[in-house]
Amino acid sequence: MSDIARHTYGLHPRAAEGITCIVLGMMFFVGQDGLMKSLIGTFPIWILMGVRGLMALIILAPVIVALGAPHRLYTPLWPLHLLRSFMFALGFSLFYTAFPFMTLAEASTIFFSAPLMIALLAALFLGERVGIHRTAALVVGFIGVVIAMNFQIGSFRWVTLLPLFCALFYAISQILARQIGDRDSTLTTGLYTVVMSSAMLLTFGWAVNRFVEFGPDLSHLGWRIPDVTSSNLLIFLLLGAIGMVGYLLISRAYQVTSASLVAPFDYTYLPLAALMAYVVWGEVPTQATFIGMGLIVASGLYIGYRELRSSRKHTGPLPVAEATVVPGNPTASMSLHADIDER
Repeated sequence: MSDIARHTYGLHPRAAEGITCIVLGMMFFVGQDGLMKSLIGTFPIWILMGVRGLMALIILAPVIVALGAPHRLYTPLWPLHLLRSFMFALGFSLFYTAFPFMTLAEASTIFFSAPLMIALLAALFLGERVGIHRTAALVVGFIGVVIAMNFQIGSFRWVTLLPLFCALFYAISQILARQIGDRDSTLTTGLYTVVMSSAMLLTFGWAVNRFVEFGPDLSHLGWRIPDVTSSNLLIFLLLGAIGMVGYLLISRAYQVTSASLVAPFDYTYLPLAALMAYVVWGEVPTQATFIGMGLIVASGLYIGYRELRSSRKHTGPLPVAEATVVPGNPTASMSLHADIDER
């Protein structure tokens, strides 16, 4: 076993639990996005994302009250949470808008450029030093993004920019999370992010539909309140519950072991999403998507590896690029060697 592996596993004996939680969490998020893609033809995205916020309030608020400090329902950092929620809402409204026009694998692959953007923004605004190795990894990753977007004459589709902009706004939200740091717990951050962003999206969806009439191709951007039926309530309950269970599993993974160990397993989302899309809708990723996916994953994993090596040379926490990255997940960026409370 290498020195790095001994370092990681020696400090974190609950590695198996952490890996199990992160993989199960990714499976739940794949299920959430698959359900979102299936429901977008029936319900507007504003309503679907609003339901997630309501479920977060119902599930997380009692948990926060029951656990007590350091979790809290009111935080003086709410302005930062508000700004972060705005970026989160803006990004994922674009991501889910693209769903009817792209395969799940295509949209997800482009979104996973977020870790690369986080690394770049951390270098620009947080003073993280990016050496030649990480620079090369970033270049390779962004080449993968270009390939996945299929920038060829006659083949490029403007809709592929939507998950790319989602990745950018998500990366900005993660940089803002560095300003919050450990002053708020993961549960508090998740509650504020999901509830605030859902309220923003509901308000925006209602407002924009007062002035814009969307055609059949963009019916998922319209505004209509679904009938309150037992089947609809069950669907909404399932959608919200799947997302919250996934979020709690991922949070648990980062609580019981090192972020440097579990962060690479974020990328299990991509093959799981591609497999589900193939089984459910018969979607077959293009060659460009597969090649881009491979380059993005390799780049992200190498950046994580370099950050793990760097963390062994410092005693204080560093702002790092690796974070929990998965569509719709509000978890804040974490230091690779942050001290995690094992509740």
